[in-house]
Amino acid sequence: MGETFSQLGSQKDENKSILPHGPDVGSKAASYSSNGSSKSFFSCAPCERAAAASFVTCPTCQGSREIPRELEKQLVALIPYGDQRLKPRHTKLSVFLAVLICLLTSSLSIFFLFPRSIAVHPAGLNFSSVVFDKADIHLNITNVLNISNSNYYPITVTQLTIEALHLSLVVGQVSNSLLLHVGPLASEQMFYAVANRIQDENTYKICTWLKIKVHHVLLYIQGTLTYTYLSRSEQLVFQSYEYVDCRGNMSVPHLLVPHLP
Repeated sequence: MGETFSQLGSQKDENKSILPHGPDVGSKAASYSSNGSSKSFFSCAPCERAAAASFVTCPTCQGSREIPRELEKQLVALIPYGDQRLKPRHTKLSVFLAVLICLLTSSLSIFFLFPRSIAVHPAGLNFSSVVFDKADIHLNITNVLNISNSNYYPITVTQLTIEALHLSLVVGQVSNSLLLHVGPLASEQMFYAVANRIQDENTYKICTWLKIKVHHVLLYIQGTLTYTYLSRSEQLVFQSYEYVDCRGNMSVPHLLVPHLP
């Protein structure tokens, strides 16, 4: 008995209209539900056929398939769960393409922006000049540096510091501030000059005695190259040994070493 009354009560609630029972709204709902209304989008004939097929009448519009305009923003339309409008289309494809584009972009960024090595190769002596005084040797040399950039972005050489040593003694120093641009995957050649003063007595005799046919002085060159890239600054240390003829002036041309891929 309790279940029967519950079912009858639920059926009464379903058939009960949710429109307010005011005279104005009731007249508007009646006008919307009339068959001869010019504002009706659908006739009630399908509603009658639907009712004959064991369907219940919609309690909101009372079978007219229309609602008053005053209640347009107050009523909520219910969409079935299986409606196609609720199923997103191409979601997996969109997510896959977004992930693929992000991975491709990050991989290319890492590949092109990953810092690679900068190679500095001392190419040797280019020019030297010798001047003697009573006890010292003034040896001016000009050396060549080959700089290779293996990165996919340019670098800028900003400073070069050189020390020349003879018999473990510093005989010449130079520090140059410069602005040399080296393009991506390119090589550049630069020259630097060092003025040396050798005060060793034995070296002075070797360079001035005519009986000695070989007049070579061994210089140990060590330098520091400062360069910048992508708003960062780094230093490279290089070293070389140079045999310089201290008897007279000499000039040795050097070609630029091509960049190896």
